[in-house]
Amino acid sequence: MSIFKAYDIRGVYGNDLTEDIVYKIGYFIPALLNTHKVLVGRDMRTSSPVLFEALCNGILDAGANVYDAGLCTTPMVYYGTAHFKFNASVMITASHNPTKYNGLKISREDALPVGFDTGLEKLEMLVNDGDIVVSSTRGSIFQIESELQTDYYQFLSSFESDFSNLNLGVDCSNGSSGYFVRRVLGDKPMYINEEPDGTFPNHEPNPLEIENVEQLIHLVKTHKLDVGVIFDGDADRVMFVDYKGRFISPDLLIAAMGHYFGAGKDRLVLHDIRTSRAVKEYLEKEGYKTHMWRVGRAYAALKLREIKGLFGGELAGHYYFSQFYYSDSGFIAARILLDVFAKFKKEGIKVSMLVDKITGRWANSGEINYRIAQKQEAMDAVRDHFCQTEKPTDSFDFDGYRVDFKHWWFNIRPSNTEPYLRFIAEADSAGLLKKKLEVLNDILKPFLDEPTLPLTH
Repeated sequence: MSIFKAYDIRGVYGNDLTEDIVYKIGYFIPALLNTHKVLVGRDMRTSSPVLFEALCNGILDAGANVYDAGLCTTPMVYYGTAHFKFNASVMITASHNPTKYNGLKISREDALPVGFDTGLEKLEMLVNDGDIVVSSTRGSIFQIESELQTDYYQFLSSFESDFSNLNLGVDCSNGSSGYFVRRVLGDKPMYINEEPDGTFPNHEPNPLEIENVEQLIHLVKTHKLDVGVIFDGDADRVMFVDYKGRFISPDLLIAAMGHYFGAGKDRLVLHDIRTSRAVKEYLEKEGYKTHMWRVGRAYAALKLREIKGLFGGELAGHYYFSQFYYSDSGFIAARILLDVFAKFKKEGIKVSMLVDKITGRWANSGEINYRIAQKQEAMDAVRDHFCQTEKPTDSFDFDGYRVDFKHWWFNIRPSNTEPYLRFIAEADSAGLLKKKLEVLNDILKPFLDEPTLPLTH
């Protein structure tokens, strides 16, 4: 499987992601993005220093200059790209993946994402077949870390947020957020796994896997905290648990953010194709308009900009903001949502009560992963069966299939980064949802790679 994915470049260090490949990527980036200056940041993974050196050598040999952002979060690189008007940037990170992985997230002017359809496909061809001719005038490395951090903190302070009445627990997942989190959330919260450590000694930096949230759940319940906050490895995502220790589905918090900004005429909110119908219903009652689109920053950031949306979010815990160059930021999302939670607490409304109000009548399956090779055939079989037995009220095919019916809906889509077919469904009663999932399992059994039904949430 290629390391050039739909949204970024990612692979196992020393296996499919090597220093030689990263050198070539660095060499071809200046020509690909028509620039002689590249901003480069990196996370705390054990392989990041050597990949940083390889990437920089490639950029320098192309005759371009490197501006070193140092150890940082991915959103800091997005900010630096747009704020300092770079036409190219690279963040060395594998985000939420285990320690053996690493990768590159590439952006162009205004922090616009470079995805497979907008540059990575061409970059892959250059890496495989392009000629390297070292420039007679080698580039130089300039340090920008201090200036970037100073301006970034000042920018974050523009998102006014008062959550001093909340008792918080924060899990940094031993990721990059640990370098900066106290400057953003203060010293009052109870922190765990704060020290950045690329071996991830306590748990993998993927908050969507519930086993990685168990420490935070224990902290919140033991100390009777109002809410728990957890960041992924590079701090572009953030997720929450309520005072009961319940993990809050990240898509529901798109609705909660509406209370921070305030609705207004033509204020648009973007959400992905997997988002609960409850979010649309809640936001529209609050006076917003909503727009559904594909999963992933390579698509969401561009679409939010295109529709002139105010903010947006995804089931995976990415939240995008027009005020942040239409990019995603875990820190900004955390400050906004904690401000909302704090205001509701003053009214006697706990986080869990707000979430239950948003959820309403909808019962949700969560995202279920099926290991299937014949993805398109399986997707077609699911769509065809349900559409033949019941009349849809709406249907979409821009990211797999989402089909809406009067009392329920489903989305089935191929993973862009893993060998899975992903399915999610929602119904206005738990009983109806259970029946639909039973039918789904029967439809998919002939397509499974293994004789048993391997489901992971």
